[in-house]
Amino acid sequence: MHIVITDCDHESVEIERECVEAAGGRLTLCQDVTPEGIISNAGDAQGLIVQYGRITDEVLAALPELRVVSRYGVGVDTVDVEAATRHGVAVCNVPDYGTEAVSDHAIMLALSVLRDVTGLDRRLRQGEPSLAPAQPIFQLRGRRFGVVGAGAIGMATARKAAGLGFEVVLCDPRMNPGETTPEGWTAVSFEDLLASAQVISLHLPLIEQTHHLIDAAALGAMRKDAILINTARGGVVDTEALVEALSQGRLMGAGLDVLEEEPLAVDHPLTRFERVILTPHAGFYTEESYAELKARTAQNAIDVIAGRRPRNILNPEVLAPS
Repeated sequence: MHIVITDCDHESVEIERECVEAAGGRLTLCQDVTPEGIISNAGDAQGLIVQYGRITDEVLAALPELRVVSRYGVGVDTVDVEAATRHGVAVCNVPDYGTEAVSDHAIMLALSVLRDVTGLDRRLRQGEPSLAPAQPIFQLRGRRFGVVGAGAIGMATARKAAGLGFEVVLCDPRMNPGETTPEGWTAVSFEDLLASAQVISLHLPLIEQTHHLIDAAALGAMRKDAILINTARGGVVDTEALVEALSQGRLMGAGLDVLEEEPLAVDHPLTRFERVILTPHAGFYTEESYAELKARTAQNAIDVIAGRRPRNILNPEVLAPS
């Protein structure tokens, strides 16, 4: 069993190495995301682990031994899943590893923006102890917290928001408006959520239907005292439209862990707004979630090569019948 990590910006791959070697395999770290480099380094590999590398039809066609592509994280937009399926290659991800970490981060951003924590800190350090620039500041209890996307992370965020006293509403294509969850949270339409929520937290994959879901029209439908939280994917939000809405005072603020342009340029217009908090795609990270991500990514690849069904697979039809 030979598994190749095409690229990885982690400090170490010892967790993955321990998993692969415990299964009797060999792990190689290459750090080359070009098609030529991937093909050259993985010529005899049965498995690929990828972070940013693009696994195209060209790459797949050139690797006849390949059985599985396992990606760090949730999204598989860098992997041609249709081509992989045609080549009989399983595509795996880890869609739920960061549930607690990302939901923690979403709540942290929401509270920080609502109370202007970074602004208060910055101004105090500059000798300005006044509350006036941060006002109005509202209590959490009774404010409406809208969760867009009721998957594992969205539901964990809803649970934490409710625990703080927010009134939680949900919007998800799998739920009918008016439906109530066992926790007592109400599903509403996307339009109703935009119009009523003071916090709008996004928990959606980036697919064709969600690209720029938050566009100029959506931003125009929000309350002026609303804040937008995005810990999902940068492309779910139209950045130019968001900058315009903030510039015109049509939105109170935003907390953004993911952006269309990463890393963000130091002179990007978003950096000019006092009530916008920006973090560098850090929501996924805790010591616990980081170790879980690495181990499960490796284990998915190991399981496919060993003839077992992995915990997470996007195209199970490529697996041999048990």
